[in-house]
Amino acid sequence: MNPIKLGEPKGHPTINAINGRELLGGDHHQTPFNMRNIGMRRRSSSDVLVLVLLVFLGVIARVWSQPMRVPCLFIFGDSLVDNGNNNGILTLSRANYRPYGIDFPLGTTGRFTNGRTYVDALAQLLGFPNYIPAYARIRGPAILRGANYASGAAGIRNETGNNLGDHISMEQQVGNFGRTVEEMRRYFRGDSVALSTYLSRCIIFSGIGSNDYLNNYFMPSYYSTSSDYTPNSFAASLLQDYSRQLMEMYRLGARKIIVAAVGQIGCIPYELARYNNGSGNRCNENINNVITIFNSGLRRLVDRFNSGQFPGAKFVFLDSYQSSKDLVTNATSYGFEVVDRGCCGVGRNNGEVTCLPLQQPCNDRTTYLFWDAFHPTEAANIVVARKSFSSQSYTYPINIRQLAML
Repeated sequence: MNPIKLGEPKGHPTINAINGRELLGGDHHQTPFNMRNIGMRRRSSSDVLVLVLLVFLGVIARVWSQPMRVPCLFIFGDSLVDNGNNNGILTLSRANYRPYGIDFPLGTTGRFTNGRTYVDALAQLLGFPNYIPAYARIRGPAILRGANYASGAAGIRNETGNNLGDHISMEQQVGNFGRTVEEMRRYFRGDSVALSTYLSRCIIFSGIGSNDYLNNYFMPSYYSTSSDYTPNSFAASLLQDYSRQLMEMYRLGARKIIVAAVGQIGCIPYELARYNNGSGNRCNENINNVITIFNSGLRRLVDRFNSGQFPGAKFVFLDSYQSSKDLVTNATSYGFEVVDRGCCGVGRNNGEVTCLPLQQPCNDRTTYLFWDAFHPTEAANIVVARKSFSSQSYTYPINIRQLAML
């Protein structure tokens, strides 16, 4: 079974060649923007302005045959979803060299995988005709479609990732979202009601926390957090900071928010290479158990936020831990043959050193779960996007298609 289709024409700027319909396997259920979607309420000037913008964006989407389900998508996170924000800063956490992007239609862009990231696939499923641009490169009215603020090595804590150089922390990413909202305001002629209505229809994806463990808590030679905190108190501290950051997103206008759990870090090639010392492919369950504490707290946080603490908002918990576990346990059903080593890398499990410039990767990327020492392949990203979009295998309390339709 091959779960994805590859082969978009090189250099093509749109995602039309593999659209959301194909990713869903022929699903023809569409939700175009119409008067029912935006509400047949009183037609104030704010309503009219929002309607004009939605119709404009909807017309563009129809040119590419897939109506957009939401008007914009904003992305926060780390290297799992970074699409080039780290290219221009001083850091070891960057991927703007070959063979990264070897299967991506635009080639090497700064994405930490061979092709599409999870949010690239999600954008397709949501009907966007173009990939959501990196905040570092976005200009003009394109901001109305959304922006990607993610940065490799970033974490919830500001110091996380400092061992790799510069990065854009979650705190800074939320600050950039605030600047985006102010920039959008001029397209709404200062109409705060219209802007709020528009933002309330956008989807926010936030996937952060992996580096707070990989490049902080479990790096005692550089950080003191593992001696300053127990696993429980560290998770509590992270959740307190993250809760404040999510509250600020809400204050700025976010209403449909996906928060992703931390995946099974103890099972990535980097940890397999270090933990097993070449003796096998057993996961480091000590790391996984510590991460589970954070993930359980994050799910409870979503329940709390959905209980009325944030009027008008809906939070969805994306269980990346469960999805990464599922892809390993049921690898053959998804077409994966290799789940314990990177397609590109050096040393044991291709995980001791990440993919090097101009290194020759594996030939068939669709059979590998991991692209390098840390990141999944495009094939894995698309499987998770499909399932989280159209089912509740990994999402709670609703899936992403249902969130888009609210």
